[in-house]
Amino acid sequence: MAEGITRITVKGFKSLAEECSIEIRPLTILAGANSSGKSSIMQPLLLMKQTLEATYDPGPLLLDGPNVRFTSVDQFLSRSDGKKESKFSVGLELESVKFSNGHEMKCFISFYATFIKTNIGMDTAEISYRIDDDTTTLRPEMTLEEMMVVVKTRLKKYQITDSKNWNIDLKIERNRFFLDLRIIPKGDGIFHIKTGEEGNFFNAILGLIHLPALRGNPERNYKKTSVGPRFPGTFEIYAASIIHHWQATQDPRLHSLSNALELLGLAWKVGARQLDDVNVELIVGRLIHGEKNDSEDLVSIADVGFGISQTLPVIVALLAAEPGQIVYIEQPEIHLHPKAQMAMAQILADAANRGVRVVAETHSALLLLGIQSLVAEGKLSADKVKLHWFKRRPEDGVTEVSSTDLDKAGAFGDWPEDFSSAEMDADTRYIHAAEARLESN
Repeated sequence: MAEGITRITVKGFKSLAEECSIEIRPLTILAGANSSGKSSIMQPLLLMKQTLEATYDPGPLLLDGPNVRFTSVDQFLSRSDGKKESKFSVGLELESVKFSNGHEMKCFISFYATFIKTNIGMDTAEISYRIDDDTTTLRPEMTLEEMMVVVKTRLKKYQITDSKNWNIDLKIERNRFFLDLRIIPKGDGIFHIKTGEEGNFFNAILGLIHLPALRGNPERNYKKTSVGPRFPGTFEIYAASIIHHWQATQDPRLHSLSNALELLGLAWKVGARQLDDVNVELIVGRLIHGEKNDSEDLVSIADVGFGISQTLPVIVALLAAEPGQIVYIEQPEIHLHPKAQMAMAQILADAANRGVRVVAETHSALLLLGIQSLVAEGKLSADKVKLHWFKRRPEDGVTEVSSTDLDKAGAFGDWPEDFSSAEMDADTRYIHAAEARLESN
């Protein structure tokens, strides 16, 4: 059983012309200037997610979908030496559990896919799986001899080695972006040689929860949806139905949700009303703090500040996620007061402490400072946090990633650029300008 994605590797995608690899910890922070490559490291995974979730077969990759939108492969292929690349690659590593002599053992399995530009879009050029020292590689144009090597290697694991009298045809077949090796006996029957790991990656990709930076305008009515554990598309459309379900089942996570909103200074209570068979209304406490039995204070989410509608899906996603599941949040601090940005760190840390893998793309120095404070206070273990700073080289625009850990005091080494330098520069500029104006008078 897969326990979650622990590493993402990308090459040839947008500014990630050179291979970039980031470790995924329970709380993973992606930081850097605008257009530095933070989103680019996650977008290939989102492409794979929306491809698997499509209700039809879109081919190897669905370029224009709910999670990421492209209309041409040239929009995301890297440039190298002034020339557009013709392929890109993405790799995933999973922490998994296997059984040996009746005991559970943790292991890591990896998946690496290369996609190539064709005259009709993108196609899967190669898929590789690796577990321990065993690697299986499949390509669409494999020769019969190459396919036979794969067949014999896989069947040898099941002590099936006599292949002298085999009378079969072999074929590589695409399943979305995955590749399968079909064995067709020259008689009756068809079966597939699978690596055994494909299902783990399939589930891990589909389990990804995505909250984009723009999480929609507050609505008076929300369409009813499923309540998980998988959430196709982007997550914000599911929040109302999940809250309604928690309310109907008296799930304690509803109380946790209200506490989180109060901690952020947004509202003291949240609930839902089913309007008919297809629509749900979200209601929230109009005041930050209120009498807990004051039903007159509850109003539609459309009648309160914009910050609640942007933040509510984030908290619901973090509470709904299962251990090992990735919650990818673009700008969790959006539309939040600086004090609330500090408090958001606690909400992210609570999810990480439950085993959820939170990937937060942020521009907030206060959010990072809040995480550092939690580590220093002993409320979040330093080994659960990983910081990745994205920066583009000025000479060619290629993204480089610097990664670092927090120590037990919540401190980290020098990044290429200090998050707080802009604030300090602004303070210095104001002080110098104010002093100059006073002296001139």
